Amino acid sequence: MSTITNNKQNLPIRVSVSEAERLFGVSSKTIRLAIKNNEVLYIITRGRYKINFESLLAWSQKSTRRHNRLQNRGLGQFVERWRIHNKKYSPSPQLAELVTTNPEVDKKDHQVSENQSDL
Repeated sequence: MSTITNNKQNLPIRVSVSEAERLFGVSSKTIRLAIKNNEVLYIITRGRYKINFESLLAWSQKSTRRHNRLQNRGLGQFVERWRIHNKKYSPSPQLAELVTTNPEVDKKDHQVSENQSDL
């Protein structure tokens, strides 16, 4: 399992109980019950629970009900709004392929026009 980390110091991402509640669409009571049953990894900082985001995500996928809550009440409800519907602002397929196959390519330096067919 890969670790989701904070880019600044390579530390795991941690969220509070109230943040987890909003992100995953479940009640704080449900989150606290998972903490009590040691279903998620957490630390206590200044008397507050800080939950490891990766373990929280894995925990949310174990139950169909929690998974559905994530999709309908949590972050999942916004996914369709984040999709780019206007082709004018979406990346060209050639640029997407170039960036996917060669991650070192800087998107600003290698702009591919829509009319180019050869890469």
